[in-house]
Amino acid sequence: MRPIYLDNNATTRTDPSVVAAMLPFFSDQFGNASSMHAFGSDVAGAVKEARRSVQALIGAAFDHEIVFTSGGTESDNAAILSALATQEGRDEIVTTAVEHPAVLSLVEELGSRGIKSHLIPVDTRGRLDIEAFRRALGPRTAIASVMWANNETGTVFPVEFLAKMARSAGALFHTDAVQAVGRLPIDLKTSEIDMLSLSGHKLHGPKGIGALYVRKGTKFKPLILGGPQERRRRAGTENIPGIVGLGKAAELAAVTFEQERAQIAAFRDRMEQGILRLGHCTVLGDIKCRLPNTSNIAFEHVEGEAIIHHLNRAGIAASLGSACASGSMEPSHVLRAMNVPAASLRGAIRFSLSRETTGDEIDRVLHALPDVLSKLRALSPSWQGRASDTSRPAEMSL
Repeated sequence: MRPIYLDNNATTRTDPSVVAAMLPFFSDQFGNASSMHAFGSDVAGAVKEARRSVQALIGAAFDHEIVFTSGGTESDNAAILSALATQEGRDEIVTTAVEHPAVLSLVEELGSRGIKSHLIPVDTRGRLDIEAFRRALGPRTAIASVMWANNETGTVFPVEFLAKMARSAGALFHTDAVQAVGRLPIDLKTSEIDMLSLSGHKLHGPKGIGALYVRKGTKFKPLILGGPQERRRRAGTENIPGIVGLGKAAELAAVTFEQERAQIAAFRDRMEQGILRLGHCTVLGDIKCRLPNTSNIAFEHVEGEAIIHHLNRAGIAASLGSACASGSMEPSHVLRAMNVPAASLRGAIRFSLSRETTGDEIDRVLHALPDVLSKLRALSPSWQGRASDTSRPAEMSL
């Protein structure tokens, strides 16, 4: 049977039409966009078209506000480092305890250089402590960086509201919107967000390409120096096939967004309802305000790695959380920040759907899981020694 892929927050399959759009730029249209001859001007036109497609998807006011990068990590780093370099008299960062490692690893490194950061906590549903965010902002805040949607739980943060708070404090506001772009409606023209990161491979585009939105008028210092590409904001010969692919992926996402969003959410809800009937499991995150495609479920008294292994043997791909944290024996920093109980902490599995997910695939997951859990719990000492109350109903959230 065809394998089932439910790890779309890690990466999505590149849409065949995206691949088709990219192919000519590996061979026939191979010119350098900076060249003055026809080979270059034709390619430059394709880059401009892709830039406009990304602009339209995120509702930017101007196409030149889009800076192409290698992906979300570079965009996050460029935004934060630029703010520290350009905001005179400001040398502090406000971010959250549940950010992607692309932000938290940089913050940790900057801390070793004396840059102060404020990590805002979340509650048991992964919702940000708004008052703590407000208190952390001050005259030394250079930038507040808050993800639009959490990659592990799907919880959506009120970034447009947070951006207004940061603006009132005189700070820049950046959002890592890698998981949100193409999955949630975004209109930057109506927000006070200064910078936004996105990545092509999260919306059925190719890997190795992304973009950083930089609002017109925002002071910006490049992370990569060299030639004049990207209006001197990101040097280096452009990744033309990748840029074209990202543009096509953005175009497709804009056209199919609303219909696919409802269908994906319906499949997710159906899957969750079936899993919760098994008992002794909990849906993590804010179930009222999350990505339509994401479900993080904590199974009590069983190791998540073992569940993943057995699901993989059944032809089902899911994950423990962030792909960037795979291989770590430590529980997810996101779930620890949410104070997930010890009995569930190591048994959390993230299922992330896409527009390619089918109802038949959901049925197959629901058919396979009971046997997987039964086998693993039979081997689990903590399951055997659990409290005798086996009648406790399944919970919808912590």
